[in-house]
Amino acid sequence: MDTVETATPWHLGSLAVIDTETTGLNPDQGDRIVELGVVLFDGAEVTERWGALIDPERPLPPDTTRITGIKPEDVAGQPRFADVADRFLEAITGRTLVAYNADFDRLFIVEEMARAGRSLPDGATWLDPLIFAKEIQRGQGNMKLGTVARRLGVKLEEAHRATADAECAGWILQSLASELPANFDELLDLQERWGAKQQAERAPWRSRRRRGALSLAVHTDGPRNALGPSYPHGNELDPVRHMFLRGTGRL
Repeated sequence: MDTVETATPWHLGSLAVIDTETTGLNPDQGDRIVELGVVLFDGAEVTERWGALIDPERPLPPDTTRITGIKPEDVAGQPRFADVADRFLEAITGRTLVAYNADFDRLFIVEEMARAGRSLPDGATWLDPLIFAKEIQRGQGNMKLGTVARRLGVKLEEAHRATADAECAGWILQSLASELPANFDELLDLQERWGAKQQAERAPWRSRRRRGALSLAVHTDGPRNALGPSYPHGNELDPVRHMFLRGTGRL
């Protein structure tokens, strides 16, 4: 009898889990990567870890040090992103890319790669464990990387350091795999549907924030984001974005 070949389940394939630590939230406003971590998974096992501190070529804000423990002297004399871009490309090429809150890391990486005269591999596909966790663990509490990990029994050795966070995100994805489609195309379709659903759920909050920001701009002097030190979300006008970024360790 002829045997039928079946595709390898996606979680047993070649994954590159990526995490970044940064000087802030907005690469288009000059924020840069200060640490890059990549953890490779093959056959649902870690096969390589690689990380690098990076000179951001700009002052390191106190908030970055407070959150990550990375000090200005730690990045002084370290390679620039352009110096590690080829090593990074070598690690991730031919693999499915994974990041927790992937839009954040991808945006920074795309900006840094462009600055270095490089680009991500053609057709690179991303998986975001946060999207899956938000549905599978819906109603169970906040979606911080460390909190989701604890609910799954996954260890996080050193929170807010790139390589440790990347490995944790990889194990979260592996732990969720049994509740997700084994077929990769079906998984991508599900990620797209769930991501769109989650975005739609945030839309009413964003709409109210925009109306509130407009009203504030009309009734106050100065720039629109000059909300003063008592404003509960700091310089972030969107309270949902503030809570989301704080919950995922980005604030």
